[in-house]
Amino acid sequence: MNELLCIIGPTATGKTKLAVHVANKLNGEIISADSRQVYRGMDIGTGKDLDEYSMFENVPYHLIDIVDAGYEFNLFEYQKAFLKVYNELKTREVLPILCGGTGLYIESVTDCYDLVKVPENLQFRESIKTKTNEELAAMLTQTRDVHNTTDTIIRERIIRAIEIDQFKQANENPFPKISSMIFCMDIKRELLHQRIKARLLQRINEGMIEEVENLINSGVPEAMLEHYGLEYRYVLNYLNNEFSKDEMIEKLYIAIRQFAKRQIKWFRRMERNGSVIHWLDAEKDVETLAQELFFAWQSSLYKI
Repeated sequence: MNELLCIIGPTATGKTKLAVHVANKLNGEIISADSRQVYRGMDIGTGKDLDEYSMFENVPYHLIDIVDAGYEFNLFEYQKAFLKVYNELKTREVLPILCGGTGLYIESVTDCYDLVKVPENLQFRESIKTKTNEELAAMLTQTRDVHNTTDTIIRERIIRAIEIDQFKQANENPFPKISSMIFCMDIKRELLHQRIKARLLQRINEGMIEEVENLINSGVPEAMLEHYGLEYRYVLNYLNNEFSKDEMIEKLYIAIRQFAKRQIKWFRRMERNGSVIHWLDAEKDVETLAQELFFAWQSSLYKI
């Protein structure tokens, strides 16, 4: 039986609004799958649209605003945070609804990526000081098929690979298999571009430039803003007088279009690799989509 409902899709397709409507119908709470919405103070540029959660007496959401801007959040931390929320919702018999557009985060949950945070084993490293690279490589090939030859040439990589294998053998705690039903927003390219442009101009008017200035003034390094990409990178370039405001808007519009195209490619690749994805017509109004999704989800619960 399906345990997780996923509403995914490229930027500017109305995922959050739909997820809120569905959560209201199915007694659900939303778990964000957005790699930038985890950061506090990055609201406009990441499109958190927090007002949409208040449409139905404040539908609860999770994994938004959980770390400070300037921190480098990673996939391992996301999986750990997701599982904590997911298990808590299941305990309360609330439907978890995964909503977002970061393909890597989504697939790490639906395909149960096995990520392990492995500490250095100082005792092990002391014990193999006298061993040659060839001896260490032989140890490694006893536990895995080695396809990357640099893993058996560079000493530090050999040692690290052995450490990871030993840790996994001693700590069998893989990411659990979660039965998921995935819905993805489908939209014509021309309409998507129109929505991206309108949304970008709206964000500029709402204070996206000022948001980036506030982040800089609060001490977030410019290098991290570059790392966060898209809106933060291009607004930073504008603030550094690398191009005019109009040029910034046009360049950012093109970059977001390219980003949306990569998102769509990721979801299509997921489908080619075996994920069952139910495509939703993003041109339909949100109430119609919510009703369609509601019936599809309810029907799936009674399938043998």
